[in-house]
Amino acid sequence: MTLSFDDIAWHRSVGQLIDALDKPNFWTQLVRLLDQYVPFDSWVALLFSADQHPQVFAECPGEDGSPDQLFQDYLRGLYLLDPFYIACREQSRTGLYRLSEVAPEHFELTEYYQRYFRLNVVSDEIQFNCQLEGDRTLCLSLGSKQRFSGQQIALLSLIQPWVLGLLRQRLPYEINEVVSLAPAPPQIDWRVQLEASVQQLKGAQLTARELDVGRLMLSGCSSKEIARKLEISVETVKVHKKHMYSKLGIKSQSELFSIFLQAQNA
Repeated sequence: MTLSFDDIAWHRSVGQLIDALDKPNFWTQLVRLLDQYVPFDSWVALLFSADQHPQVFAECPGEDGSPDQLFQDYLRGLYLLDPFYIACREQSRTGLYRLSEVAPEHFELTEYYQRYFRLNVVSDEIQFNCQLEGDRTLCLSLGSKQRFSGQQIALLSLIQPWVLGLLRQRLPYEINEVVSLAPAPPQIDWRVQLEASVQQLKGAQLTARELDVGRLMLSGCSSKEIARKLEISVETVKVHKKHMYSKLGIKSQSELFSIFLQAQNA
C-alpha cells in the first residue's frame, strides 16, 4: 500500500484528535483540521433536543471577542425557523447535509434569512449530524461566505465517518461537564410559550394549528409545503393564515416575524 504525504498528515492529525477527546481544545483542533481541507468562515457545535433550546458546546469566537447578539437571538427562539433544526425534528438524520438539501422553497425570501442568516452565516452552510438517543442530535455546523463547491462537499463526505465517529466519542465528555453544573429547568413547549407571549403582546389567542402554520411560513415553506407537512389542504392553510393575520392585526410576514421575535424576548 502506498501512502501520500497528505494521507500520512491526515492520519497523524486524526490520531492527535483522538488523544484530545477529553481536552478543552478538542473542538478547536477539529475545526482547524477541517479548515485545512475545506475553508469556512464560522462554526458551532451544538445539541438539538425536542424539549430544550439548543445547547452550545463550542463556537467560533467573534471578531471582537464579545457575544454575537444575532446568535443569542437564534438560541432564544430563532432556531425554531432554522432549516437544519426543523429537518432534525421532522426526521432523524445522521450524516452530512447541505443547506440546499433541507431549506424550504422560499427560504431566501424569509425575514429569518434576510435579518439573521444572511448576516450571521452569510451564504452557505453544511452540517454534520449525529443522531442520538432521546430524540437528540449532536451537530457540527460550518458556515461560509461562499457557496461550497461540489468538490468540497465530496471531500467532506469522504471524511464524514471520521468526523461522526469523533463527535460520538466526544459527547460523553460534554455530558459529564453539563452534569457537573446545575441542572437546567425543563423547557416549556414552544407553542405554549409563543401563545402566551402573543396573548401578552397582542391580546390575541392563536390556535396550535395557526402557530404551526405561522412558524412554517416564517421558515420559508410555501402553502403546498405546509399542507404536506401538516397533512391538510392548501385551502385550509390559507384559512389559518387569514385568521392568524386578522387576530394579530397584521398584513405581512415581516410583521409576523417581528411579533415572533418579540415573543422570544418577552
